[in-house]
Amino acid sequence: MNKLIPQVRPATPGAAPTDKRTRQAAELDARTREVGARLAELSALPAHEVLRRLGTDTRGLRQDQVLERLERYGENVVAQERAPHWTRQLATSFRNPFIGVLVALAAVMYWQDPADPGVWILTSMVLISGLLRFWQEFRSTRSAQALKALVTTSCTVRRRWSRHPGTEEISMEQVVPGDLVLLAAGDLVPADLRLLTAKDLMVGQAALSGESLPVAKADTRALDLGRHAGGDPVEADNLCLTGTSVTSGTATGVAVATGADTYFGSMAGALAGDRPQTAFDVGVRRVSFLLIRFMLVMVPVVFAINGFTKGDWDQALLFSVSVAVGLTPEMLPMVVSANLARGAVAMSRHKVVVKQLNAIQNLGAMDVLCTDKTGTLTEDRVVLDRCLDVRGDEDREVLEHAYLNAHFQTGLRGPMDQAVVDRIDEAEEVVVDRLFTMVDEIPFDFARRRMSVVLRRDGLSGPADEHTLVAKGAVEEVVERCGHVMDRGERVELTAELRAHVVDLSERHHRTGRRVLAVATRTVPAEHDTYTAADEADLTLVGFLAFLDPPKRDAADALRALAGNGVAVKVVTGDDELVAARVCADVGLDVSELITGATVDLVDDAELRRLTRTTTVFAKVNPVQKARIVRALKADGHTVGFLGDGINDAAALREADVGVSVDTAVDIAKESADIILLEKDLMVLERGVLMGRQTFGNTVKYIKMTASSNFGNVFSVLVASAFLPFQPMLAIHLLVQNLCYDISQLAIPWDRMDEEYLSKPRAWDARGIGRFMIRIGPISSVFDITTFLVLWFVFRADSPAQQTLFQTGWFVEGLLSQTLIVHMIRTRRIPFLRSRASLPVLLMTGAVMAFGLWLPFSPLAPALSMEPLPMSYFPWLIGTLLAYCTLTQVVKGRYIRRYGSWL
Repeated sequence: MNKLIPQVRPATPGAAPTDKRTRQAAELDARTREVGARLAELSALPAHEVLRRLGTDTRGLRQDQVLERLERYGENVVAQERAPHWTRQLATSFRNPFIGVLVALAAVMYWQDPADPGVWILTSMVLISGLLRFWQEFRSTRSAQALKALVTTSCTVRRRWSRHPGTEEISMEQVVPGDLVLLAAGDLVPADLRLLTAKDLMVGQAALSGESLPVAKADTRALDLGRHAGGDPVEADNLCLTGTSVTSGTATGVAVATGADTYFGSMAGALAGDRPQTAFDVGVRRVSFLLIRFMLVMVPVVFAINGFTKGDWDQALLFSVSVAVGLTPEMLPMVVSANLARGAVAMSRHKVVVKQLNAIQNLGAMDVLCTDKTGTLTEDRVVLDRCLDVRGDEDREVLEHAYLNAHFQTGLRGPMDQAVVDRIDEAEEVVVDRLFTMVDEIPFDFARRRMSVVLRRDGLSGPADEHTLVAKGAVEEVVERCGHVMDRGERVELTAELRAHVVDLSERHHRTGRRVLAVATRTVPAEHDTYTAADEADLTLVGFLAFLDPPKRDAADALRALAGNGVAVKVVTGDDELVAARVCADVGLDVSELITGATVDLVDDAELRRLTRTTTVFAKVNPVQKARIVRALKADGHTVGFLGDGINDAAALREADVGVSVDTAVDIAKESADIILLEKDLMVLERGVLMGRQTFGNTVKYIKMTASSNFGNVFSVLVASAFLPFQPMLAIHLLVQNLCYDISQLAIPWDRMDEEYLSKPRAWDARGIGRFMIRIGPISSVFDITTFLVLWFVFRADSPAQQTLFQTGWFVEGLLSQTLIVHMIRTRRIPFLRSRASLPVLLMTGAVMAFGLWLPFSPLAPALSMEPLPMSYFPWLIGTLLAYCTLTQVVKGRYIRRYGSWL
């Protein structure tokens, strides 16, 4: 394209940004501005000059030219982010710091003893965790891919074979620069087009601009280069851009850019590559490395103490490796995956497809939701809101005249014409057909911005020797052709004072975010049946029509529900600020401080962060500005979600912690999103937020349970290793105990959360997890030490000859206390009494505790170096567990009072 379209470089920016995401945003901005400037220049050139530069003419391209340009520019496709191959997904599923630790520990154990069963236990942990995550990610990706359209979209082009021009239907991918494209109602615009001819052309640009109503396009020369260069090509009246669609009329345009060189392509290309880290990614990384750092400190201490006190350094190494396994929450990836998979299944029942499993957690942590307006807060359809006379009062006669105009026009009805027709019931429509006959029509055109129908009255409705002309269109153009107004049934002269009044009246309604049209009539003698625009003179102004895209009935309720759950909603739209303010006010949002994209460009990042704290509505913002607003909110410490479905939303969708789109969105929006709604409804999102918080809470349960209990065990190991003449527990005991404990927690994804936990956003807190581990972990050590004393003094397990009894007794007490901690930590309430775990959790923990009690008496006991425990030990065990639960509940209450949180 660079050879066909002159390059217009943007002004050289200041210092190059150093942050990767900032650089990418700057590149997107520069690329979009460059393409916009090139399109602006073409819009300002005469049509014959554009054709000359593109090497074509009004007959279209020759076959050899088409083939040559296809080879030079490639197919007319925009680069899309493809789903990763399953092998890459499989490798990514095992890329986790905890899995890395387990692999390293398994290698050490294998190096010491290839037949050690601990090696296979660790290998099983790694395989189960990684494969489960891979399967869930793979299934989610396939579901998202199934949403993509499987049909090929075609368009009509004019090409010349030999010397005879003709039209043909081709795939949109085969359009090349210089092609003459023919547009009609319902067509998608296949490339960036400079219009050559147009008739009654209306184009829907919501995907690019966010404006819900279609805009008129024409083949007239656009604004001069000085005013348009560097501006928004979406606003040029003689450009139709990729991603838009024709709602009415016909046109012929020449393709000036295809594929990645289009305005759409300039945005899509800059969106490729790695996504920014989300709040979930950052949180997991911090927690992971906190636990790994703790392990790196504690394991060498255990190794040194056992080596010096026991003298067997090989056994000390094996034991310290087992302690490292005990400190590693190796099932975290699997528990997280199971949590997310369950959340994804539950959300799919509510018409939600989860592409990225991590997005469910981010949805629960989200405290700010940025959303577009059209289709989310509004119904995404035009309705006739008011029919006003020249005094501003409701007047049925205005509707009747507007209906005559809309009903009898022969062209394709636009959204506003259809809205007028929808206000009249079928019985009235039949009556109108009997009373009026169509005589002629003066079609809409871009210059006049109005259309008229001429009708003959039949029957009793009026004299048959008169024709009635009914005009409807833009207020300025209609009022300009009026000499009188209809005021309460009387026809009065339109004076300068009265003209100012009616214009002001229409402006007042326009400022409320409504689209206003004027309706006027003229009665003329039935002398001829052919009329022209010259006959639209000396009209009588009847009144005005006010249209709007109404708010959804449940939008206000959904916003209140989100606010009640701690999620602030900010509207970020490309639509007009007046329309945005009206809609947002109607649904209960604060519009006292509305900011436009022009203001966003004028402030630096620090000032923008300050503005985002107090501003709820951002209007007239472009894609780069949307993404910048999201970054500002994230930099201010928020977890940000973004809901959008247009091309202009793609950058912000990728920038957000969780991007949400809909199945009817453009492909690039669906690809940039993490979650796809099959129904564009904020209530669906509200349910997703609660599901995300439940998923997040169950994940935090696992981390805090594992971290605190493992910390207590290691502390107990340190104490026992320092004073006992034998190892307090064998390495195989630690591994089996850890495996059983992990199995008891596999049901946590199916657990319920307390209502108070779900009432506000939840974010990762690595410092809080470390604090929890240090405060709660040592509780178990207190009762481990009392168990040591009971075994040593009561049951005389005080020598190496009796170490099996000691190790078995501590194994059982440690496993049961660790499993009970699941119920103690899962709720801030009193467990079993005020908050009972779900049935799967009760069954799983009960089964593991029963297994732990059975193991010393089982045939497996000799292989595990265990022996049956005396029955007199169990009253001591029951007393220890009851005391442990009681003390934990007391410490829990003090912890909550001091720190104000539990999970």
